[in-house]
Amino acid sequence: MTDDRERPRAAAAFDALGAEYEKAFAGSRTHRRSLEWLLARLAPGSRVLDVGSGTGRPTAETLVAAGHAVLGVDVSPVMVELAARQVPAATFRCADVRDVPLEDASFDAVCVYFSLLQLDRREQRDLVRRLARLPKPEGYLVLATVPLDVEDVDAVFMGQPVRVTSFPAQELVTLVEEAGLEVLAQEASMFTPAHPDARPEPHLFLHCRRPGQPRMG
Repeated sequence: MTDDRERPRAAAAFDALGAEYEKAFAGSRTHRRSLEWLLARLAPGSRVLDVGSGTGRPTAETLVAAGHAVLGVDVSPVMVELAARQVPAATFRCADVRDVPLEDASFDAVCVYFSLLQLDRREQRDLVRRLARLPKPEGYLVLATVPLDVEDVDAVFMGQPVRVTSFPAQELVTLVEEAGLEVLAQEASMFTPAHPDARPEPHLFLHCRRPGQPRMG
């Protein structure tokens, strides 16, 4: 949808960052713990969607190494090229996930790590509602963001201009629950990316499950 100006801006920012983004966030222990949480619950050979898959590390790489099938979707051509090279066992598509036809209940898990922040609040609500339908009943969705009460704020992220929108923590939990997911666990932390232009930022990880179908009898 070429009339949307924010997607080219997001793609340009992450095209410019490339592998620097991966290096800056490689030290996130909270992200690693989130992946461990998910891996402990997935059946062998699960199908996982990685929204905003970046360079493929650590999410797609970790999941593929554990034997799962991963589809990564990212708006940045540079990121997708890096990911395809670094994690050849996964499948990556350069697209806005909102434009990708995906069937409801077609994944065992969906990962949404820091990929909502350049959408406005209406777009975030709509996308979370859609993504919440993608896991199978009893499947999982893990979501991470920077839980700030900000809307359409121009900022500089690792030297790149970005426009940021987010929700405070409790509003995000409510949004996820209203989308039909059960929040099983959450973890908040402070993290400083390993980059000279980075500042400490709060991170929030939500670990959610799509409820199963009611049992008869």
